[in-house]
Amino acid sequence: MARVRLSVAERREELLRAAIGQIEARGVAAVRIADVAAVLGVSNALVLYHFSTKENLVAAAFARAAEDDLARLRALLGRRTTAVRRLRAAVRWYAPTGSAKGWRLWIEGWAAAVREPALREVTRDLDRRWKASLTAVVAEGVAAGEFHCPDPAGTALRLTAYLDGLAVQLTCYGGTLSRTRALEWVDDALARELGLDREALTAAAR
Repeated sequence: MARVRLSVAERREELLRAAIGQIEARGVAAVRIADVAAVLGVSNALVLYHFSTKENLVAAAFARAAEDDLARLRALLGRRTTAVRRLRAAVRWYAPTGSAKGWRLWIEGWAAAVREPALREVTRDLDRRWKASLTAVVAEGVAAGEFHCPDPAGTALRLTAYLDGLAVQLTCYGGTLSRTRALEWVDDALARELGLDREALTAAAR
């Protein structure tokens, strides 16, 4: 059966989705243009026509995955409810026990970004936008009198750094920490940053 003719945008989207899947399965270093092409039954030349190099394809794939996660974050933080509820939902979703884009993908991205300037810019931009979004909602909660936090930007930085570290432990060193305990620690960290105890946090987030 002949393949359906796709627009340029549709073809790029198809290639990016395939690339994300191959990076998750093989890792950045091992994935090849040929692997992405084979998944879709297209030629290597077609992939190169759209992205020129493997490095460009990988950077674009991570940018696409980042936009997926950022869209979900905006949805969680944009709900019409208290700042505490929105923050807890976002942090627990982002945590390695949640359903954010597979942590193996992002750990691969961080490692490759040390050597790949284009990918480093993608991961840096994602990190900056996550922190800005969390900072804004923490500031909203402070203004509304929900909790006390003298440094919303610092809170966002510490929370994301803590969650990133937990992700490495759970993804790379399986068995060192249970997912249940990790979620408890996530709640503890958020409560400390907001000047609440964990019971008050969970009660306010119901």
